[in-house]
Amino acid sequence: MPLTPPPPLPVVRTIGLMQPLAWLALGWRDMARAGWISFAHGLAMTLLGAAIMAVAYNRFWLLAGALSGFLVVAPVLATSLYALSRALERHEPANMTVVLKTWLSWQSSHADKRGNDYWCMVQFGALLALAATGWVVTSAALITLLAPVPIETPRDFLLHVVLAPGGGLFALWLALGSLMAAPIFLSSVVAMPLLLDRRASLRQAILTSWQAVLANPVPMALWAALILGFTLLGLGSLLLGLIAVMPMLGHASWHAYRDLVDASSLPLREGESAAPMQGVRP
Repeated sequence: MPLTPPPPLPVVRTIGLMQPLAWLALGWRDMARAGWISFAHGLAMTLLGAAIMAVAYNRFWLLAGALSGFLVVAPVLATSLYALSRALERHEPANMTVVLKTWLSWQSSHADKRGNDYWCMVQFGALLALAATGWVVTSAALITLLAPVPIETPRDFLLHVVLAPGGGLFALWLALGSLMAAPIFLSSVVAMPLLLDRRASLRQAILTSWQAVLANPVPMALWAALILGFTLLGLGSLLLGLIAVMPMLGHASWHAYRDLVDASSLPLREGESAAPMQGVRP
């Protein structure tokens, strides 16, 4: 029997160098328009980060990896922020109903619950969670085995890892983190919004995400730097800045998807109303 060719990927657009700054502006606008429900997402993520800090504060060898691992799964945690931005784009109410539908009723759009498409978002979330767990274990093992003294507090990490003579351990920690973060960024930059918006397979979503980055290497490097910078700003403000940073980045990621991908070749998820001018940014 002849092999069935894989389904085609959506068309990826080329964007300007400074377009990521426009995504931030649009994300801020959506956050203001959505109001409290958007900030509630930021508060929930901040509380989750605070819980991680409370559990691992005196085990900073674990905390360093756990906090960064938490950020790896952020694209999944931000799913309902994408849905809110989509609702605003369609001139629909962006309210709690959208959030509840996103998290509790996503399966209603699937006639065949045994099909792979039914589980695509769950599979992607599981892959990111596995990657985050792998980084937590790698980070903890690296710091525990190579640090000259036990690393139990942020001060220990600063003195004996970041500011250690030679800086070899910190450079190695950053290099390994970057090595693991790069494919995660490549795979996730537009994957989750695409899975939310269209009936795409996990393969299509991940490969489309890779294509979007490879077609726009410099703008996407700027986007990655902006995400990192704002996230560090949020973490450095005793997590309080994450209340605004996380929803802004989540909303902005929806606009990144809309600018980077023409998904009009893929059907909308069943039960969803069509966006104005399908596949064309309004």
